[in-house]
Amino acid sequence: MSSPQVTMYTTSWCGYCVRLKRHLNSEGIDFAEVNIETDSAAADLVERANGGNQTVPTLIFPDGTALTNPTIEQVKSQLAA
Repeated sequence: MSSPQVTMYTTSWCGYCVRLKRHLNSEGIDFAEVNIETDSAAADLVERANGGNQTVPTLIFPDGTALTNPTIEQVKSQLAA
C-alpha cells in the first residue's frame, strides 16, 4: 500500500470535508484522514495552520505546506508543485 499524498484534517459534521473527500477519491488522490474532534494534537496543528481557528478541511502536504478548504484544483496544483 502506498503512502498517502496528503493528510486531511476533518470533523464528523463537516459538509465541505465530505465533498473534498469525494473529489479526492474520484481523482485517485490517496489521503489520510484525521478527525480533530477525537485527536487533540491534530486540533492544535489545525489551529496553528489557521491562525488559531479549527477550520476544516485543512490539508497538510508532505512538504509541510497547508491548504484550508481548498478546491480539488488547488490540491492537484499543490501536489504537482
